[in-house]
Amino acid sequence: MIKRFLPVALFFLAAGAHAGTDPSVSLHGKRFSTEFATTDDQRELGLMNRKAMDADHSMLFVFTDDEPRAFWMKNTLIPLDILYFDKDRKLVAMQLNAQPCQTDPCAIYPSGNRSARYVLELNGGMAGKLGLKLGDELTVDGNWGKVQ
Repeated sequence: MIKRFLPVALFFLAAGAHAGTDPSVSLHGKRFSTEFATTDDQRELGLMNRKAMDADHSMLFVFTDDEPRAFWMKNTLIPLDILYFDKDRKLVAMQLNAQPCQTDPCAIYPSGNRSARYVLELNGGMAGKLGLKLGDELTVDGNWGKVQ
């Protein structure tokens, strides 16, 4: 049981050096305030039912293992860029401008055969504006005490 949660605990511990600031992530020098989805319930809800999201906001999904991931847009009302990062926080896959699901069955947005530990959701089109490319690194900082 401890092995399963150790990677998440170490993730938050390593980021603790930035305590005192709001939780955030950075890509290509652009900072995004972020919400964290670290439990099954939080990951299942994600950004569902939100009518808008500020341009400088994001949601980071944190998993305890590395495996191919797949997301869908069920009950998600805004287009999103879904960015998949490996255990070293390197960008390994992107699903750009994923559209809200209007009818079942909803489209699936996978990381392909690439394993991911972290998944970042941004407003649709933001990855293009930033010029993101595979291999880019995600920087995570902020007051992690608020998200545990």
